[in-house]
Amino acid sequence: EILTKKNMQTPSELEKNTFDFARLCLIRKTCCKLQFLVQSYPKVPNCYIFFSGILKRASSFIFMVITFTLPTIHTDYGINFLCSLRVNLDMGKAAYGWMIMKDDNIPGTVVRTSTIPEELGRLVYLLTDKTGTLTQNEMIFKRLHLGTVSYGTDTMDEIQSHIINSYSQSSAPKVRKSVSSRIHEAVKAIALCHNVTPVYESRAGVSGETEYAEVDQDFSDENRTYQASSPDEVALVQWTESVGLTLVNRDLTSMQLKTPDGHILTYYILQIFPFTSESKRMGIIVRDESSGEITFYMKGADVAMSTIVQYNDWLEEECGNMAREGLRTLVVAKKSLTEEQYQDFESRYNQAKLSIHDRNLKVAAVVESLEREMELLCLTGVEDQLQADVRPTLEMLRNAGIKIWMLTGDKLETATCIAKSSHLVSRTQDIHIFRPVTTRGEAHLELNAFRRKHDCALVISGDSLEVCLKYYEHEFVELACQCPAVVCCRCSPTQKAHIVKLLQHHTGKRTCAIGDGGNDVSMIQAADCGIGIEGKEGKQASLAADFSITQFKHIGRLLMVHGRNSYKRSAALGQFVMHRGLIISTMQAVFSSVFYFASVPLYQGFLMVGYATIYTMFPVFSLVLDQDVKPEMALLYPELYKDLTKVGVSSVLRYEQMLKSLVYKTGNSYNHFLKLLMVALTIRTWHWLMVVAEFLSLGCYVASLAFLNEYFDVAFITTVTFLWKVSAITVVSCLPLYIIKYLKRKFSPPSYSKLTS
Repeated sequence: EILTKKNMQTPSELEKNTFDFARLCLIRKTCCKLQFLVQSYPKVPNCYIFFSGILKRASSFIFMVITFTLPTIHTDYGINFLCSLRVNLDMGKAAYGWMIMKDDNIPGTVVRTSTIPEELGRLVYLLTDKTGTLTQNEMIFKRLHLGTVSYGTDTMDEIQSHIINSYSQSSAPKVRKSVSSRIHEAVKAIALCHNVTPVYESRAGVSGETEYAEVDQDFSDENRTYQASSPDEVALVQWTESVGLTLVNRDLTSMQLKTPDGHILTYYILQIFPFTSESKRMGIIVRDESSGEITFYMKGADVAMSTIVQYNDWLEEECGNMAREGLRTLVVAKKSLTEEQYQDFESRYNQAKLSIHDRNLKVAAVVESLEREMELLCLTGVEDQLQADVRPTLEMLRNAGIKIWMLTGDKLETATCIAKSSHLVSRTQDIHIFRPVTTRGEAHLELNAFRRKHDCALVISGDSLEVCLKYYEHEFVELACQCPAVVCCRCSPTQKAHIVKLLQHHTGKRTCAIGDGGNDVSMIQAADCGIGIEGKEGKQASLAADFSITQFKHIGRLLMVHGRNSYKRSAALGQFVMHRGLIISTMQAVFSSVFYFASVPLYQGFLMVGYATIYTMFPVFSLVLDQDVKPEMALLYPELYKDLTKVGVSSVLRYEQMLKSLVYKTGNSYNHFLKLLMVALTIRTWHWLMVVAEFLSLGCYVASLAFLNEYFDVAFITTVTFLWKVSAITVVSCLPLYIIKYLKRKFSPPSYSKLTS
C-alpha cells in the first residue's frame, strides 16, 4: 500500500513555495505603489482611467509587476491553476511510483510513499548499514580460537574428531583429553547459548499442504531447519551440528542436543537474558538433566565481555586479528553455579522484576552481580560476504557526487576491512582512524590532528563520536562532511538517527538512509528519504521505509535512472502547468489594463475550463514519459546525477525565463495550438503515448467547435484567412524563442546533450 509521508516537502514543492512567496511580496509592493498614486493625485475623478494612461507609458518593470500580481488577484484564475499544478504533480508522482515498481531491472521494489519520488534525484548523503545491507547476512563459521590453538575451515575435521572422542568410551592420552575437554566445553557452550529453535517440516498431508512442527517429529537431519532472530545464531548452531553436537528440540523450558553416537542430552532452561543493542551480549542459565549441574553461559561482543571474563592476555589481540580479516567476532564464556548460588540469584532476580520504580535498573544490577569472573572458553569468527555488485554500485554513487557514510555496530577493525573490500574507500584514499577519546582535551587534540589531513576517509567509534558531538559538534560535522567517506562503528540505533539529523541541520542537504534491520528503523525514518532492504532480519526496515528494495545494487538504478528522471520530469511538468496558467492570467492583465480595469473576463465558461483540462492536459502530462538520456547512459555516466544537486532544474532563473517568454507570447489568442507546439518542441525522447496525447488534445479542440457555437465564429474559422493568421501568430510566438534555445544548446550545451548528440 502506498502511503503519504507526513511533514515531507520535496525540492519541487519548496521551490514552488519560494516562487509563491516572491509573488506575494510583489503583490504587496504593487499595492503600495498604487496606493501611493491614489494619494498623490486625489483630484483625478477616475483613478482607473488615470492608471490606464500611466500603464500605457509605464516601464516594462511595472508591467511585469502587474503580470506577476494579477494571476493571484483574480482568484478565479489563480486558484484554478494552483489546483491544476497540485493535481498534475500528484498524478505525475503516482506515475513515477508505478514505473519504479514495474521496472524489471529492479524486481521486488515497492514504493510505500507517494509524495517523494523526486527526492531520489537530489541526494547528497547516503547513510548505510553494513550487515544485511552491504553484506549478504549469510553467516559462515570460519574460525574458533581457544587461546593457545586456533582452528580454521581446513581444520574443522579435527574439532569433529575431538567431539567424537569426548562422547566415546575409548580412552585417550592425557594431553589429548585436555584439548578435547576444552573443545568440548566450547562447542557445548555454543550449542546451548542462543535463541535458535529447530523446526521440522512434515510430509505433505492429505490436503497437499506442508506442515511445520517443533514436537512430535522424528529428529532426522533431512527435514530440520533452524529459526532465530539473527543469522549469526543460526550459523553457530549449524556449525555445532557439522562437528557432531546437534540441537534437535527446544521449547520454553528445555532443549535437547544429540551427540555423535546418537544419545539425546536434555538441558532445562532456568533463565535467559536476551541480546540488546545496549548490553551487546546474551546469557542463559541451564541445568543438566543427567548430572544436575547448573551452568551460566554468556556470549557477546568483546567490548562487553572483556570486563566480565577472567584476566587473559590473548583476547584483545585475537579479536583484532579476526576483525582485520573481516570476521564478526563473539566471545563465549561460562560460570558454574551451585544450587545455593542459583537460588539466591533467582530470589533477588524475581524481587527486582516485581519492583515498581527503576525496575530495569534493578534487574540489570542483579544480572551484573552474576557476570563476574567468568571462564573464557573461546572466540568465534563468522564471515559475512558482500552482496553481488556492491563494489561497482558504491563507485557509481561516489562518481555521482553522493557521499557515503557507513554506520554499523561492528568492531572498528571489521568495519575498516569491509570499507576497504567494498571500495567504500577508494584505493588511492588514506584512512584516518580516530583514536578513542574520553575527555574534551583528548577530543580537541584528535580533531586538530584530523584537520591537518586532506582527502582521507574517517573511521570513528560510537563512544568517541559521542564525546566529539558533546563538546565540538559543529567542528566535527564540518570536518566529517569534507571527507569522501565516513565509517562509524559500534553505533547504537539512537546514534544512527542522531547522525542523520546532524547532517540535515548543519548542511541543509538531502539525506538518504538504507538498512535492513529493526535497529535501522530510526535512521530510516529520520532521513529525507528512507530505503529498506527485505532481508533475513524481518521486514521492519522495509515497512518503515519510503522505498523497499531486495538488493543493495538496485539503489544505483533507483537513483541514477528513476530519481533523476522523476525530478527532471516534475520540474518540466510544473513549469508547463505554471506557464499555461500564467499565459491566460497575463492576457487577462493586459486586457483589463487596456479597458480601464473593467471586471470583464477575456475567456469564460467552457473555454476557460477546457483550456485547463482537455485542451492541454494530455500533452502536458505526457512529459512524465520524457527522458533526456537512455537509462544505460545514465548508469554509465553517473556524473549526470551530480548536475541536479548543484543547481535545481526548476530554479528561479528558469522561472524568470519562462515569464519573459509568456509575456512575448501573450499576443497570441489561440494558445491551444501554441501549447501543443511548445510541448512537442520540448520533448527529447518521443513515446507513442506522447503522439496519441498530442493528436487527442487537438482532436478534442476541433470537436468542441461543433457544439460551442456561442464561443466561436465558425464562419471565420473555416476561412483561409483564419488559418494563415493562426499559423503566422504561432510562428512569430515560437520561432524566436526556439532560435535562442537552439543557439544556447549549440554554444553552451547541457552535459546530457553531449551524450545524445
